[in-house]
Amino acid sequence: MSVRPNRSSSVRAVARVALLAASLTCAMGAVAADRVTGKPFATRSEVYAPQAMAATSHPLATQIALQTMRDGGSAMDAAIAANAALGLMEPTGNGIGGDLFAIVWDPKTKKLHGYNGSGRSPKALTLEEFERRGLKDIPPHGPLPVTVPGTVDAWFALHAKFGRRTMAQNLAPTIAYARNGHPVHEVIAYYWGRSVPVLSKWPGFKEQFTIDGRAPRRGETWRNPHLANTLQKIAEGGRDAFYKGEIARTIDTYFKANDGFLRFEDMAAHRGEWIDPVSTNYRGYDVWELPPNGQGIAALQILNLLEPYDLKSYGFGSPEHIHLFVEAKKLAFADRAASYADPDFYRTPTARLISKEYARERGKLISMDRAMKAAEPGIIPELNEGDTIYLTTADKDGMMVSLIQSNYRGMGSGMTPPGLGFIFQDRGEQFVLKRGHANSFAPGKRPFHTIIPAFVTKDGKPWLSYGVMGGAMQPQGHVQILLNMIDFGMNLQEAGDAPRIQHDGSTEPAGQNTAMTDGGEVDLETGYSIEAIRALMRKGHSVRFADGPYGGYQAIMVNPDGGYVGASESRKDGMAAGY
Repeated sequence: MSVRPNRSSSVRAVARVALLAASLTCAMGAVAADRVTGKPFATRSEVYAPQAMAATSHPLATQIALQTMRDGGSAMDAAIAANAALGLMEPTGNGIGGDLFAIVWDPKTKKLHGYNGSGRSPKALTLEEFERRGLKDIPPHGPLPVTVPGTVDAWFALHAKFGRRTMAQNLAPTIAYARNGHPVHEVIAYYWGRSVPVLSKWPGFKEQFTIDGRAPRRGETWRNPHLANTLQKIAEGGRDAFYKGEIARTIDTYFKANDGFLRFEDMAAHRGEWIDPVSTNYRGYDVWELPPNGQGIAALQILNLLEPYDLKSYGFGSPEHIHLFVEAKKLAFADRAASYADPDFYRTPTARLISKEYARERGKLISMDRAMKAAEPGIIPELNEGDTIYLTTADKDGMMVSLIQSNYRGMGSGMTPPGLGFIFQDRGEQFVLKRGHANSFAPGKRPFHTIIPAFVTKDGKPWLSYGVMGGAMQPQGHVQILLNMIDFGMNLQEAGDAPRIQHDGSTEPAGQNTAMTDGGEVDLETGYSIEAIRALMRKGHSVRFADGPYGGYQAIMVNPDGGYVGASESRKDGMAAGY
């Protein structure tokens, strides 16, 4: 299986990591320390602030979030305002044509709330239609992978429960930037340039997302007056202006004219839902994820499988650390491929999958000496009828928001209705065109989702709001951040900057659902020792170098001395900041 281009790094970002890695010695376990602090791995310091914090993948979005809270908004207002801005400023990863998931810590009730803002497939599109067209997989672009966008509905649902300012106030900064323009940042410009040749064939994309047929260059001013008009209608008319008004009628007309199946009725029927996050305890820390149709519980399964091992004594970057992580990932992803799907169509055995007992049973399959070539799911489904941005915010009252939003692959499907200024997601690509599978395509069904926010509590109190974007890397990244902090003693910034591991080649819950038979591939970011790599190869791992598939990280941690600690991904354009 080839590695898909990752939306969270670029040539420059890879160079940054290479420079960081150049400071590491080749001796296994020994690293050159930062010349000032003596800390390994960190590209910069953690950010501390006494009242509020925001961490996003774009500096202007971070500033918008902070200003929103300075002006009396909650962490939720700030998250919505920043998300709207990222849809304009980082369209390579998200926008109002995509879906959204969130976990919110409410200081009033002292509990976590989850929201599943994923949209469903068009009612008029059937599995038989794909079969009639002779397709084995859903195409990555064009009208067929399009599903109902859930982001706008999610904004309003989250705002109704946790917002303080009006939605018009929250959207105003983005509307102004869309009309007046903003300079395009470097990593975003890189991925925009990669998307234009692929997506320009689809109606409306070239007219609305290029400058004379090309992507905007680094530092060049970008304006999107069509998106400004769309957001203004939403600000004035609410969610129904998007799902039941003129915007939805334009969408209906566009897809009817372009071999698409999304209709006004699909838009009008959409509703996201509040869901309860689920958790496991890892060495005294309660790690929270959202249940399927997302992949968050894969991170919990991996943590349960790793907990019996003394990773701290093995050391970061040791062959044991990397090997155990990869083997645990293989087992969790076998269940992910078989059982993670829309709960309205298949009842994923979540409690069983994330239980310690199940982990003990599955953990017997891990050998310290040999890499698994194949991994079967531990639970056989019994069917019943029936690219991405991450951001986090925290306010002076203790509310914390963990939010992730995406158009999925790159800039999405390429389908760009005239005059609306946004691209539809291609999330439907994540269905399986295989009858009888838990994630098989069906009309009105939510696909398997890769985007997952995360949250950690300790002793019933908030500890960490974080995420790592990037397809199948996301649960792998969630686990690695926690290992780096809990087992290897890194601080919040070091935990994100440390070289990452990605295992690729597990059976996927999408596409042709082809089983892993060769053990897959282990991608190691620069910084792991040659001794460790040789030891992994002796265990039977296939190790390779890959530039980009390592995700994008943002995090806010509660400072035990008061206020917050922030960290941001060094492989992207963003920043953490507070006041």
